[in-house]
Amino acid sequence: MCGRYRLTAKERYLRDRFGFDEDEDVSWTPRWNIAPTQPIPIVRQHPKEPKRTFGLARWGLIPYWAKDASIGFKTINGMSETAADKPAFRDAMKHRRCLIPADGFYEWVRISSKEKQPYNFGMADGSVFAFAGLWERWRDPAGEIVETCTILTTKPNPLIASVHDRMPAIVSGDDYELWLDPGVTDVTRIADCLKPFDASLMKKYPVSSRVNRPENDDQECAREVPVKETAPTLF
Repeated sequence: MCGRYRLTAKERYLRDRFGFDEDEDVSWTPRWNIAPTQPIPIVRQHPKEPKRTFGLARWGLIPYWAKDASIGFKTINGMSETAADKPAFRDAMKHRRCLIPADGFYEWVRISSKEKQPYNFGMADGSVFAFAGLWERWRDPAGEIVETCTILTTKPNPLIASVHDRMPAIVSGDDYELWLDPGVTDVTRIADCLKPFDASLMKKYPVSSRVNRPENDDQECAREVPVKETAPTLF
């Protein structure tokens, strides 16, 4: 799964990288430790005009038919292999796909019965990339429209397999247009966008346990630290 990530790039870089409209009112403060239920940036294709838009959506998808928001705690991720069939995701998979910009994400490996070592994963060159995302609009009991999203996951590449059995689906820059195209409703056409990302283009390194707590949101969360040794066993 993907339950924590970072996006530290400035607004101008995001605009250049993802090509959303120059006139769009963009407001993004770099974040080092983004957690579920928080508002996160998403990039979408405008449904009627040839341009992309940038906005914020709550992380944890709430289907339009949900009776309350609690389902969002269970839908921060969706399995790319089954999203087209799951009631919570299948409509969005056809009609409401988005890109979720990031420049790193965190996964943990257990090193003792009481401790896990967090790792940062990102591009080898440190560049910004994009998760494959889905988004929805849900009307809360007060009548307010709430936009929410999820990050799709896929099988891990060799770099991530050493830490976790899933990885976020990372969309290649060459596939942004296809993934975002609202005219593409046949999900078989976007299957290749969801393959495990090339491990040779990525890197990982251990980071501080500061990232374990969402309230810690600073550069120290992503700073490389010496890896802790796995605790020895008696048997």
